[in-house]
Amino acid sequence: MNLSQEMDKYRIIIDQELDRILPKGDSPQSKVYEAMRYSIFAGGKRLRPIITLKTSELICGDYKPALSIAAAIEMLHTYSLIHDDLPAMDNDDFRRGKPTNHKVYGDAIAILAGDGLLNLAFETMIDGIENSTEKTNGYIKAIKEVGRASGVYGMIGGQTADILSDNSTLNEQLLLFIHQNKTSALIEASIVAGGLAAGGTDDQIEKLREYGKAIGLSYQIRDDILDRIGDKNKLGKNIGSDEVNNKFTYLTLYGLEKAIEKTKELCDNAISSLSIFNDKNTDFFIDLSHYLTYREN
Repeated sequence: MNLSQEMDKYRIIIDQELDRILPKGDSPQSKVYEAMRYSIFAGGKRLRPIITLKTSELICGDYKPALSIAAAIEMLHTYSLIHDDLPAMDNDDFRRGKPTNHKVYGDAIAILAGDGLLNLAFETMIDGIENSTEKTNGYIKAIKEVGRASGVYGMIGGQTADILSDNSTLNEQLLLFIHQNKTSALIEASIVAGGLAAGGTDDQIEKLREYGKAIGLSYQIRDDILDRIGDKNKLGKNIGSDEVNNKFTYLTLYGLEKAIEKTKELCDNAISSLSIFNDKNTDFFIDLSHYLTYREN
């Protein structure tokens, strides 16, 4: 399998669905529509919604049961980036090689654009119940999974702990909590929700969760690594911000070499969790594990 081509194929599907769902047109609130679309279509990899669709396909042979969930996950991810970039948070000027939302539209509209994407995400998932037919119970569980992962028990909780911590209070346990919730939780939920929407069994969902936890944590550690050794042009943002902001990362704890070793270990763990699907084609998920371990952006 060519991972890049496969991801491009599903990225187009996601983009078409997002273009259909996101509001546009001339109205009193059209500026917030514009700001929402600016960040949604700023060139993201669509990693989270793609793995939602591919997980649904792995379970039932079709991505469509999870399409509304996938679109909503990308909206939630994008809203979090808009808010993370704000002066009150990370105060970043660029995202994906373009000026951040608040640099283009101002703080107030950027906040509202993030809020708009957050609310529209849940509207979209609820609308998708109509298409879930006999898998409605699993679909509702998928919505709950995504809601929890993006809220105070997931992404918002991890961000809160990150903001309130500093190098004098951080330890390995707290760092793991921040990584597992701020970044990893939504990646894990993207996989689990895809499986739930497609009607996966309890055993399948358990293994999908193991896979998601492994690649989600690996993704964050790789982010820490790239902030040290990455290429600014490939990343689309400045590097070295962790050191400048005195952020406590995996590299702070273990150093670069051991952080790289940890991502390789997590890659192996992720692949091992796929053994339950020995009657299905898991090439995409194996290749994805390797890609996330060695990615450059």
